[in-house]
Amino acid sequence: MFFLLRWLVIGSLIGGLAGTASAGFLVSLDWVTRWREGHPWALALLPVAGLLIGLAYHYGGGRAGRGNNLLLDEIHQPSRQLPLRLVPLVLGGTLATHLGGGSAGREGTAVQMGGALADQLTRWLGLRPRDRRLLLIAGMSAGFASVFGTPLAGAVFGLEVYLLGSIRYDAILPSFLAAVVADLVTRAWGVGHTPYPTLEALPLTPLLLGCTLLAGALFGLTARSFAALTHAVGHFFGKISYAPLRPVLGGVLVAGLMWSLGTGRFSGLGIPVIVEAFQHPLAPTDFAWKLVLTALTLGCGFKGGEVTPLFFIGAALGSALALVLPLPVALLAAMGFVGVFAGAANTPLACLLMGLELFGGHGAVYLGLACVVAYLFSGHTGIYSSQVVGQAKHLRFARQQGRKLGELGHSTRRPTDPGK
Repeated sequence: MFFLLRWLVIGSLIGGLAGTASAGFLVSLDWVTRWREGHPWALALLPVAGLLIGLAYHYGGGRAGRGNNLLLDEIHQPSRQLPLRLVPLVLGGTLATHLGGGSAGREGTAVQMGGALADQLTRWLGLRPRDRRLLLIAGMSAGFASVFGTPLAGAVFGLEVYLLGSIRYDAILPSFLAAVVADLVTRAWGVGHTPYPTLEALPLTPLLLGCTLLAGALFGLTARSFAALTHAVGHFFGKISYAPLRPVLGGVLVAGLMWSLGTGRFSGLGIPVIVEAFQHPLAPTDFAWKLVLTALTLGCGFKGGEVTPLFFIGAALGSALALVLPLPVALLAAMGFVGVFAGAANTPLACLLMGLELFGGHGAVYLGLACVVAYLFSGHTGIYSSQVVGQAKHLRFARQQGRKLGELGHSTRRPTDPGK
C-alpha cells in the first residue's frame, strides 16, 4: 500500500509536468503548422531554421544533443541527471523545424521533455538512485501518452522501448500512473487529438490472414529501410566538420525537393494525408517520398522525432496496398500505421495497444499480426541506437543480446544523433 501511495504521488507529479509541457507544445505546434500552411514561402526558411538549431545544439546543447538516446543510456547506466536545458532546446528546435516545413514528428520532443522533467524530481524529492530508473521510464511513458492521447500505449512504450525483446515489470505501476495522469492533464488543458475512424468487424479467413502476414512483412522491411536510410544520411552529413552547417545544407536539399514536388503534403507531421489514407487508396509514391524526406530532415540534424512520419509512411503504404490486397483500405492503413512504427521502434505491444485505442477492437487480430510480423522482419535495427537487445528476435542473433543497436553494424546510430 505504501508503494502504491508513494508512486501515486510521484506519478501524478510526473504526469502533471509532462502533460502540461505536452499541452503547451501541441498548442504551439498547431499554431506553427497553421502559419506555415498559410505561407507556402516559409519553406525558404528551412535552411535558416537549420542554422539556428545547429548553433543552439553545438554551443549550448552538450549532452542534450543526444536526445532520446541520452534517456535510454541513463536508464541502462545511470550517471548524471538529465540537463533541464534539454526541454527548451528540443521544444525550440522542433518548432523551428516545423516552421520551415521540415518532415519531422513530435514524439521525440514530448518524450524528452517528459524524461527531463521527471528526472528533476530525483533531486527535488530527495529520491534514492535506484528510483531514478523508474522516474525516467515513467517520464518517457507520460510524454508519449500525452502527445498522442493513448495512455495504455504510452505506458507500455516506456516499459518496452529501452530493452528490445524484454519488459521490466518493476516500472509498470509508475509508468501506468504517469501515462494516465499525463493524458488527463493534457486533455484538461483543452488540447485534443486527431480522431481516426473505428474499424469495422471483419471475419478471420485463411486468405485474409495470409494477406496480413504479407503486409506485416512489407511494413517491417519498410521500417528497416527507413532506419538504414536515416543512418546513411547521418553518416554522410557527419563528414561535415562544423556541425551547425549540417542542417543548413540538409535544409537546402529538403526544401529543394519539396519545391520540385510542388506540394506541401510531405511537410511537417502530414496529419491530413494520414487521415486521407483511411478514406481511399493513396499513390504508392506517397509513402516513399515521406520516407526519403523524413530521413533527410532528421539525418542532417533537425529536431522533432520519427514516430508521426512513420505513421504517415505506414498508413500511406497500407492504403496503397489496398490496390492489390483484398482487405479494406481503412484496415490496411491502420495496420501500416502501427506496423511500421512497431518495426522501427521495436515496440510491438505498445503499437498493438495504440491501434486498439485509436481504431477500436474489431481489427485486433489483424493489427496484432501486423505489428508482430513487422517487428520480426525489421531485424535488429531501430530508430533508437541506445536500445539494448534484451532478447534476440531469432536464435541466429543470440550473440547480440546485451549489446546496443548502435554497436551493431546495421544500426541507426548517427554521428550527430539528429532528429531525436
